[in-house]
Amino acid sequence: MSKVEVRKVDRQRRKSNKPNPQMVRRQSAKKRRRMPLWLWLGLGSIGALSAAAGAFLAVSLTSAPLQQRTLSAADDAFFKQNGKEAFSRSLLQVPEVSKPVNILLLGIKTNISDVKTNTGDERKKNKYDAEVDSLDGLSDTIMLLRFDPQTKRTIFLGIPRDTKIDRTGRGIEKINAVDRESGPAAAAKEVSKVLGGVAIDRYIRVNNLGVAKLVDELGGVTVTVPKDIKYQDDSQHFYVNLKAGKQHLDGMKLLGLLRYRNDANGDIGRMQRQQMVVKALLEQSLNPMTITRIPQIFSVIQKQVDTNLTVEELLALGGFSMQNGKSKMQMLMMPGDYNGDGKHGTSYWLPNEKGIQNMMARYFDHGTISLEQPKVETLRINIQDTSHFPDATARLVKRLNKAGYQTVNIDTNLKIKEDLPTSQFIAQKGNPEVAEGLSSLLGFGEVKVDSSGNLYSDVTIKLGRDWIQKEQSYKSLNQKPE
Repeated sequence: MSKVEVRKVDRQRRKSNKPNPQMVRRQSAKKRRRMPLWLWLGLGSIGALSAAAGAFLAVSLTSAPLQQRTLSAADDAFFKQNGKEAFSRSLLQVPEVSKPVNILLLGIKTNISDVKTNTGDERKKNKYDAEVDSLDGLSDTIMLLRFDPQTKRTIFLGIPRDTKIDRTGRGIEKINAVDRESGPAAAAKEVSKVLGGVAIDRYIRVNNLGVAKLVDELGGVTVTVPKDIKYQDDSQHFYVNLKAGKQHLDGMKLLGLLRYRNDANGDIGRMQRQQMVVKALLEQSLNPMTITRIPQIFSVIQKQVDTNLTVEELLALGGFSMQNGKSKMQMLMMPGDYNGDGKHGTSYWLPNEKGIQNMMARYFDHGTISLEQPKVETLRINIQDTSHFPDATARLVKRLNKAGYQTVNIDTNLKIKEDLPTSQFIAQKGNPEVAEGLSSLLGFGEVKVDSSGNLYSDVTIKLGRDWIQKEQSYKSLNQKPE
C-alpha cells in the first residue's frame, strides 16, 4: 500500500471514529511503561499466590486425614462427639471454620530407646531416622488450640507435661506418658478429663525435630528470645547458644529454644517459650509469600505430622488465622502449681480445678464462670522493668501500695532486654478484668491475655517507656506521683 493510499485510509477511519490499531498499540505500550513498578510487582505476586493457592485447593478437595496411625471406631467417634462438623464450605467452595474447633497439639521428643518398630536394617534401608521420624516418645509439648469463628480468637492453652493424672487401671502418672503408652486418642481423653470434659475435635502429633524441618521450609521464624540462653549436654547432643532479643532463627536454633529447660522455671518456663514459638509459627504462616512454598511445606507435613485433620481442614485453619491475624491470638496456661521441688519424690503439676473451670467457661465455652474476683490486698502483682530507668519500679510500687495492692514483687533476677514503648499488663491467670482495673487505675499501658508473665502472679506488669513519660509529665507540672 502506497503512502497516498495509507493517508486516504486514515482519513476514512478518522471520519468513522475508528482508532488506528498501530496508534493503539503505541499508546498501550506507553501506558505500560508509565505504570509504577510496585503495581507490576504486586499484580505478579497476586497472580503467583492465586495460582499456588488454587493448586493447593485442588489437592485439598480430594484429601483424606493425614494419619500415620489408624484410630479404632471408638477413638474416631471420640473426636466427633460434638456431632456437627466444625468445617464447611463457603459460597465460593473455599473451606472455612464454621464452628468452634478444639485441636490437641502434641510435640514428641523421641529417643532411640523409645522406638517400638523398625529394626536397624529396616531403618538403614528406608533411610529412617528414629529421632526425627518416630512418634514413639514422650510428649514434650501439650497444647489445646481453639479456633473460634464466633469470637474471632485463636486460643493456645498449655498443659504442663508433668500434670498429675489418675488413669483407670494404671494409677498415678504424668500426662506426658499417655500418648507413648496408648496413642493420641487416649491422650486426648485424659486432657479432656483434666479440663472438665471439654470436647476435643482433632489432634496433631509432630516430632520436635520435624518442627525444625518445617521451620526451615517456612524460611525461619522471628521470635523474641527472653534472655541469654547457653547450654551444652553432650550425652543428648543438645547445644544451645542464643542471645536475648528479637531475631530470626532457623529450625535447629529454634529447636534449642523449644527444648531448653535448665533454668529456675524448668518445664513451665519451657512451656511458655513453646507457646511463643507456636504463635510465631502461626504468624509466619500468615506471610503471603508462604503460599508460594505450599508444596514444600505440604511435603514436610506429610512426612513429619500425624493428624486426623485433612488438608482441606488445615487450609480452613490457615484461612481463619489469616483473616483474624495475630492480634486475636491469646496464650493461656492451665491453672495449677507444683507439689514440690522434685528433690523429695516425683514432681507433679497439680491442676487447680476452680481455676480450670473458670478458664474453660471463659475461653472454651464449657461450663459456668465464677464471678468472684480476687481481693485487691491479696492480688499478686509482679513487675518486670524494660525501661531501665532509675527508680521506675520503686515509684510504681509506692503508687500501687497506696492504692491498696500489698502483694507486689519486683522481678530483679530477670534481665529483660526488651525495649517496650508501651507497658503491658499481662493477665497471667486469664482474667483480663483484673489487669484492666490496674491499667485504668494507673492511667497507662495495654492489657494482654497471656501466659508469658511471672508464673506465680495474677498480673505481671512489663514496665515500658510510657510509665517514664507519665512520671516526667508529673514533674513538669511540679506535681508528685499519686
